[in-house]
Amino acid sequence: MTYVTGFLTPVKIEDRERYIASARKAWPLFQKYGALSQVETWGDNVPDGKLTSFPLAVKLEPGEAVVFSWLTWPDRASADACWEKMESDPDFEGLDMPFDGKRMMWGGFEAVFES
Repeated sequence: MTYVTGFLTPVKIEDRERYIASARKAWPLFQKYGALSQVETWGDNVPDGKLTSFPLAVKLEPGEAVVFSWLTWPDRASADACWEKMESDPDFEGLDMPFDGKRMMWGGFEAVFES
């Protein structure tokens, strides 16, 4: 079944187009390593919470938006292989990353239901 790598990160609103350009440049690299799809979303209706919320999760600061993204893979082995190979791939080194990586959350998820 499909494997998903998900990301949640804050991005400065002024860097929206820069972020999108970076995502477009990253796609062929992920595709080269077996990714089936890449989805990048920009927070449009992301309410604050008192106990939990997307803004709280990334410690959102004024002038930032929450970005929620994911890559789909045929399986976990493909995703793991990508992450191992990208450390030594010079094409990944040159990517612009217009977000605060310290506040980025990510994880891998095994699909348990798909329709």
